[in-house]
Amino acid sequence: MKTDLSKYENSWYNPGSKIKRLLWYFVSWFFFEGGWNISSGLKVFLLKRFGAKIGNGVVIKPKVTIKYPWKLSIGNHCWIGESVWIDNLDQVKLEDNVCISQGALLICGNHNYKISSFDLFVAPIYLKEGSWVGAKSIVAPGVTIENHAILSLGSVATSNLEAYGIYSGNPAIKVKIRKIDIK
Repeated sequence: MKTDLSKYENSWYNPGSKIKRLLWYFVSWFFFEGGWNISSGLKVFLLKRFGAKIGNGVVIKPKVTIKYPWKLSIGNHCWIGESVWIDNLDQVKLEDNVCISQGALLICGNHNYKISSFDLFVAPIYLKEGSWVGAKSIVAPGVTIENHAILSLGSVATSNLEAYGIYSGNPAIKVKIRKIDIK
């Protein structure tokens, strides 16, 4: 069997009204994706207006891309680094004290290479309390990163990460246990 993209079909996928998506496109381009450092408070305000659920003390750096704010939930005191891309075709949930470092990619959709039409599939991503996605790392559709787990620099999470585990590589494997000193 061969891939036949002429049979690609994703009419089942409806992320929101075209007007809402178009308006978000311009707001995102101007306030989020540009290199200027617009305040996190304004970004949080705009995200909430588009349906995101966001806690207190959230920091959002410049050049951040968020596909659909109405599919985003961010807890308290989370950091989203410069050039992060949240491609949330499905729900993305960050619990409290989550850090997503610069250049990281959270991607909720992919294509089913097992069928000839290469159709879209989507799955949510959950980042549990205190977890950290390192710079230039990728989190695949359907992945949960448990409490205080770390996905290290440039790694790819294609399956769930256990609590307090430190993961590295492509695909990411557990290399250590995270120990947190109390101040």
